[in-house]
Amino acid sequence: MKYLKLFASAILLLALTSMTTQKPVKVVLFGDSITQAGVRPGGYITLMQQSTSDYELVGAGISGNKVYDLYLRMEEDVLNRKPEVVIIYIGVNDVWHKSSLQTGTDADKFIKFYSAMIKKMQAAGIKVIVCTPAVIGERTDFSNAQDGDLNKYSQLIRNLAKEYNCTLVDLRKEFLAYNLANNPENKESGILTTDRVHLNAAGNKLVAGLMMKALEGR
Repeated sequence: MKYLKLFASAILLLALTSMTTQKPVKVVLFGDSITQAGVRPGGYITLMQQSTSDYELVGAGISGNKVYDLYLRMEEDVLNRKPEVVIIYIGVNDVWHKSSLQTGTDADKFIKFYSAMIKKMQAAGIKVIVCTPAVIGERTDFSNAQDGDLNKYSQLIRNLAKEYNCTLVDLRKEFLAYNLANNPENKESGILTTDRVHLNAAGNKLVAGLMMKALEGR
């Protein structure tokens, strides 16, 4: 009986040790300036990391990036880091730069680069979570200049999520719903963004919550 108790205690101690030393799941958040800002104090990546020790969150955002920029740096900034999960948040500049810089991304090329990224990541055993681009202007009556293209590119990402069985974070849908409920004056910024695109405190909190739900499978 004495040895049996000792054996049971040893098994329990081993189980507890393995639980406490379990490595967190590595997650790369891959995107543009919105993601780049997410690692700052109060940013959505920082808020996510503060809420959990189960995940190691790595921000990999670069200002001005479009989908083909992500594709070109995917090897170094994602695959070489050997994450278990990647959250792709791209599309704003692919739409926005069409009018502002005439260097946006046509829909057919957007699909090709995006699907190529997904396939390469999945081939490496990575779980892929995709996000629709949220807003370029927060007016709720669809009078923001890029609303049409944002809706179109968001639907492209929804289609890719279905095709490749990726988890979807539909930021476009969630931001529109939030603004309909909280923007009665139809302002173009100041509800979830500082400048029509980049997140304010409320925007960071909303994105952090939605991404954590996706990570945790809720």
